[in-house]
Amino acid sequence: MDAAAQNGGQEPLVDRAIAVSAAFEGSAEIAEARDMARDFLASVQVEQGYPVSARVMGMVQLVVSELVTNARKYAPGPCLLDLEISEGAVQISVWDSEITLPSVLAADAERVGQHGLEIVMAVSQSFCVHREPVGKRITASVVLADDPGGDAAGHQAL
Repeated sequence: MDAAAQNGGQEPLVDRAIAVSAAFEGSAEIAEARDMARDFLASVQVEQGYPVSARVMGMVQLVVSELVTNARKYAPGPCLLDLEISEGAVQISVWDSEITLPSVLAADAERVGQHGLEIVMAVSQSFCVHREPVGKRITASVVLADDPGGDAAGHQAL
């Protein structure tokens, strides 16, 4: 008997996507995007039993904030934020209507601003940009595995 038949014809839980999506239009909604990421990870932790450290929570909110900020700053219209748990990581995907692909500038400590994508790339396991039929989609992946206490692996309190 297959798993779907065992639980009344429903899909087995392990095969269901753990995801959330929302559209954001105003710059004030950047905080709402961070809140959505925090609430999503909190529910993943409580309802699905995935460990989510304070460090991972902060990293995901940082990536969401940077990507949504860029979309709101450089693209007309709304942006779409998708968060999904996949292969032990949070896939953070932001679509916007701007067709120009972002460029990551070389590191420059003297430059004021425009460090967002550098930061995203530094804290993400993967980072990619895809052209869409309309606009583009930027996806970054942040690994869930971390010290449950919130400290980076290998670092000890003094």
